[in-house]
Amino acid sequence: MKLIDLAALDQDEKSTADIINAVCHELGFDYASYATMNTAGGDVQGYANYPDEWKIHYGSHGYHKFDPTIYTSMLSIAPVDWGRFQKDEKFNAVFRDAHDFGITSRGLTVPVRGPYGECGLLNVTRDCSDAEWDKYKRYVMGDLQMAAVNAHDTVMQSDVLSRALYLPSLSTREKEILQWVAEGKSQQDIGDILSISHRTVEVHMRSGREKLGALTTPQAIGRAIGLGLITPG
Repeated sequence: MKLIDLAALDQDEKSTADIINAVCHELGFDYASYATMNTAGGDVQGYANYPDEWKIHYGSHGYHKFDPTIYTSMLSIAPVDWGRFQKDEKFNAVFRDAHDFGITSRGLTVPVRGPYGECGLLNVTRDCSDAEWDKYKRYVMGDLQMAAVNAHDTVMQSDVLSRALYLPSLSTREKEILQWVAEGKSQQDIGDILSISHRTVEVHMRSGREKLGALTTPQAIGRAIGLGLITPG
């Protein structure tokens, strides 16, 4: 599992970095980041305007492998206040070090979900009192949710993400079978079309699902379409 800084991949594509910088400048947060996870490879990729020293420290210590602001927040539909993690040993392991880099453990994660099951996370931090935080987060929540949608949409449409993602290496047969499934063909139909047994069709379908990190065939079809491996039926 890798941690990929999308902003370092192409100096000409800064739109998502611009969004998170605007979140800080216009809404008054100290730092912001956007992250998503490649469901097939498990790599975490994103943008952050944290100090470079902290980003290096975070990656080198493998915090992206267990940070609850990523993994717990991905399971939520509603925004997640980091206050819920105050007794979480993993959270404290991360932010015990963060304070040394001038980063507060007071923050918020806004999840946003895309059409192919992917989840984007907009994270923001602000060093302030409890009373100020409770009042402030309610005031800016609508703007944060809109910013999260914009950041996710921008990254998902950007070539820089496709270059950073691990694209599953489906075989020609696996892609061929998934394409026929996308077009509404049954396993028996596909076997007849390709002159192979329906059991062989199932073996290739199962392999394709595993490579795409999908639990079901419809989910695999959605991800394969989203990654440009097949076309909509």
